[in-house]
Amino acid sequence: MTQRSGTRNSLTSTPVQIGALVVGVVFLLAGIMGFIPGITTNYDAMTFAGHESEAMLLGIFQVSVLHNIVHLLFGVAGVAMARLASSARLFLIGGGIIYLVLWIYGLAIDHQSEANFIPVNTAADWLHFWLGIGMVALGILLPMLNRGRAGTRPTHQFE
Repeated sequence: MTQRSGTRNSLTSTPVQIGALVVGVVFLLAGIMGFIPGITTNYDAMTFAGHESEAMLLGIFQVSVLHNIVHLLFGVAGVAMARLASSARLFLIGGGIIYLVLWIYGLAIDHQSEANFIPVNTAADWLHFWLGIGMVALGILLPMLNRGRAGTRPTHQFE
């Protein structure tokens, strides 16, 4: 909580908390959109998991029920972990590392094999790379923004 002129700001938060919240909301939206016919093309060809799923989020990214659930879970984690600056940073850096590992996994497997259980395609592989880089960068750089502000101190929790 930050106090200014004797008043309490009920929604004061740090840049890293806002970053984690925004990323969490984006994951929630991606997970929801994956279940909406039209936004997800070939919706009727979606499988629970596996490379056989022909559903494509925005007509580009191969998805399945499992893939959409993972997006929803990441979104819930981001929103929940945004409550504290330390956990927001952990979400961004840890989640970014997970996405970089997923990028490497997607490059290493044959997309037509049983190993592609998520499923991923080339577009998703490169999206995972940029998500991973972006999340790690936000987790490292956003806490620095708060340190440079004169007269402010980090806020650790939404109220």
